[in-house]
Amino acid sequence: MKKPSGVILYHGPSALDQKRNIVVIATLSSKNRKTGNMVQVWILSKDTHPVQLSADKLDDVICGNCHHRQSLGGACYVNIGQAPAAVFNAYRRGLYPVYDPAIHAHLFKGRKVRLGAYGDPAAMPFEIAAHVVSLADGHTAYTHQQKHPGFDVRFLSLCMISADTPKQAAAAHAIGAKTFRIAVDITDKFDNEIQCLSDSNGTSCHDCGICKGSSAPVNIVIAVHGSRKGNFLNNRKAA
Repeated sequence: MKKPSGVILYHGPSALDQKRNIVVIATLSSKNRKTGNMVQVWILSKDTHPVQLSADKLDDVICGNCHHRQSLGGACYVNIGQAPAAVFNAYRRGLYPVYDPAIHAHLFKGRKVRLGAYGDPAAMPFEIAAHVVSLADGHTAYTHQQKHPGFDVRFLSLCMISADTPKQAAAAHAIGAKTFRIAVDITDKFDNEIQCLSDSNGTSCHDCGICKGSSAPVNIVIAVHGSRKGNFLNNRKAA
């Protein structure tokens, strides 16, 4: 049997909006230089092209209450018309089989997984994310949904909280969560924070592996980046 380029991990209601459906797809190879060749997990609308979803300001079904969504004029760095669009188009063409543990589990073994190449991992059922992580040799994951009413707190074991201010980061640390903080000035770090190794020395996420949720050995801070970084200060909110 030919090895698929990806598999459908889940399709059904979003945990962030039970009235609308999402599809969660794992693609099995990546040329992303920053992350390295990790399995990439995409959270997409089941029925609407990602570019259209953003244009219609309906991307909360996959991104929840993240105020960096491009539909809100935010600083999200993802080029929605490229990789997310390509994965969605391939899905609609029927190129990805539905995940079957008996057939596909081996595809994740010995691999590193990036939960949320686009979309927030907390939009999927926790059990789906936990299963993939249990098979893999490591993972990275981030969430902005800790204040969303649909947030499953178990995701704190898998995800770094995406923090936009020192105040948000401190609040997360107080509940035992680990953070990935975006900052304008990374020289102003907490004692329990280090600069993202991709920024400081070019280490890929695949080789670093720190950003794995509450078991992470340290919190991460990174300089705001991406073509929309000018929107960061306008869109971040205090905790």
